[in-house]
Amino acid sequence: MKKLVLLNVLAALISIRLGGQTIVDVAENTLKISGLGGEEVFYYGFAEGDQLIFNFEEINGKELKEIEIIELPSTSKFMDYKSSRIDNKIFNIARTGIYKFRLSNSAIGGRICKVKIQRIPASEATKNFNSSVFWKTVYDTTYTTEQEKYLIRADTTISNLTDQVAKVHSGGNLNGNKTTFNFNLPKNTVAWSYYIGVNQAGQQVYEDAASQLSEKAAPLVAKIPGYGPLAALALGSVSYLSVLQAGEDIDFYIVEGNNVNLFLNGLEFYYVKKGKVINDYSKMLSPLKGTLHVCLSNDNAITGVTVSVKITAIVVMEQWGQRPVQRMNVSSRQVAYLMN
Repeated sequence: MKKLVLLNVLAALISIRLGGQTIVDVAENTLKISGLGGEEVFYYGFAEGDQLIFNFEEINGKELKEIEIIELPSTSKFMDYKSSRIDNKIFNIARTGIYKFRLSNSAIGGRICKVKIQRIPASEATKNFNSSVFWKTVYDTTYTTEQEKYLIRADTTISNLTDQVAKVHSGGNLNGNKTTFNFNLPKNTVAWSYYIGVNQAGQQVYEDAASQLSEKAAPLVAKIPGYGPLAALALGSVSYLSVLQAGEDIDFYIVEGNNVNLFLNGLEFYYVKKGKVINDYSKMLSPLKGTLHVCLSNDNAITGVTVSVKITAIVVMEQWGQRPVQRMNVSSRQVAYLMN
């Protein structure tokens, strides 16, 4: 009974204070705020000269950690801690703006809260003020200067690594029927190619291709130092090389590292490329560094052969620099506004 009397007295005092002015209900909500950091936030607008009336009650009489009212963008107008009830808290609105109402719960259990927000207009002109808050996306553009790495120039050179003729004995020769030699891929190799040809017929195919290339290639390209059928092949151009269909053949392998010793000792080994050919050629994109070995084996029991081996690498030397560049950065944010 005493509580009811007190409430009636408070209501009467407020009525006297407000002088019979019109009270406009802005919001009246019952909401549950989850435990362990749960939070509820809502926004309403008020007109200059308004009086804001705020009521809060936790229906089970339990305390709520924080209740805060903030005038946007960041001016805290009211903060209360560990409250279970707030009756008719009145604020004077100095200027039209948006207010943020924040309810925070740190307890383990949830809280069921009733919130009532009202406004008293300063005059008839603001009686119908729209307290609803709307949101729009605003894009902010900033510029930063960064250092960018860029290619100043790239010099392409042709490196003819191997051009030799190897004698490979027959299978019945006391000196053995295997021959090996190595070559080193230069630093910054981007592609390489090889040609293997047996006896004079194999050598002639390469010579014919070189002759055709010198006749048919563009004059500017033909004048590049070292440019020939293998350079054309490695660069993806027409090489004019062809495959023989008849003649003595050779088993060849291109290997890395200790595989050359395994080959010589007749043990199992790993190879990068292999073939049993009269002649053969190919562009290679891997490996692109290190030392490689050409391994040749003649399975003809009586006849030895001569094998022409040519290897060409394409090397690209790049020169890089740094320069300042301006980067545009666009970020977005949500901005609250009123329709009045």
